[in-house]
Amino acid sequence: MATQTLPDPDSAWSAVLARDRAMDGRFVTGVLTTGIYCRPSCAARHPKRENVRFFATGAEAAAAGLRACLRCLPDDVTREAAALEKAFRLIEAAQTPPSLDALADAAGYSPFHFHRLFKRATGLTPAAFARARRARSMTMTLETTDRVTDAIYDSGYSGPGRFYADAKARLGMTPTAWRGGGRGERIRWATAETSLGTMLVAATERGICRLSFDEGEEALRKRFPNAIIEPGGEAMADLLRRTVEAVEAPQRPHDLPLDIRGTAFQEAVWRELIRIPPGETRTYTQIAAAVGRPAAVRAAGSANGANHVAILIPCHRVIRGDGTMGGYAYGLERKAKLLDRERRG
Repeated sequence: MATQTLPDPDSAWSAVLARDRAMDGRFVTGVLTTGIYCRPSCAARHPKRENVRFFATGAEAAAAGLRACLRCLPDDVTREAAALEKAFRLIEAAQTPPSLDALADAAGYSPFHFHRLFKRATGLTPAAFARARRARSMTMTLETTDRVTDAIYDSGYSGPGRFYADAKARLGMTPTAWRGGGRGERIRWATAETSLGTMLVAATERGICRLSFDEGEEALRKRFPNAIIEPGGEAMADLLRRTVEAVEAPQRPHDLPLDIRGTAFQEAVWRELIRIPPGETRTYTQIAAAVGRPAAVRAAGSANGANHVAILIPCHRVIRGDGTMGGYAYGLERKAKLLDRERRG
């Protein structure tokens, strides 16, 4: 098991003052005057800073002579994380999706409580997560085999009928097209000038599959080498106009259709990005914790970088734990402009 890394004291204290739920499980707050330790998000009255000591785990706090808070139950964070890891391993190892009862039993919770815990952590129900896992396995297998039927069974589907029932919503294209790098997909594209520079928008019939800057048709063809790529023309004029409006006012919600795909973990991260209020930021550590995988900070950063639709899924709202800007595919100047624009409203 990986060693828990304790945040620096100033960051930890800031999280306590903010009652930051995303930091639950990253450390516990020991209150020396009361002899208890709490989650960072504990709703109890804040202690004085000089009476506080931070511990990486509840076990370390207990070894120092402190006892768990009966109000926020800090040790339950560790229990929940362990329960989720058991469930993830069971789903990954299973040939067919485990039942809710089986997952809950392995995790040590009632089915009702486990279902709520799992959805809060991942943004998906256990059944949806398992379907996403099978679909991810399917897409990977299709890239290495010429036989779609073999890929279907190798990915854990009971048969072609079950796969095709899931495939349209999940993959967004036929299995053969997926294996062929998008062959048969029709992607229309257009560019527009914005205050952030030249923007490229590409869309299938289902929605926007790419929003980027400083790219053109050549870059798009490299991303979708076997799709039919063609100019959007008048058919795309309204979508392009609405996309420009969304980019110029990123603080406003949009209803643009998206056609994006990722692993279950990536999609959970993307949903969490959308939940960040405009003008606010979160760290990679906070995002990892929010999707129920507090140790997967690097993976959260990779999922953030794998976002295909800049601004529409606001990956620019994620920064490093030390408060610096971190990276951004389209340059830190654009990232700073977006955050400043959102803060000014």
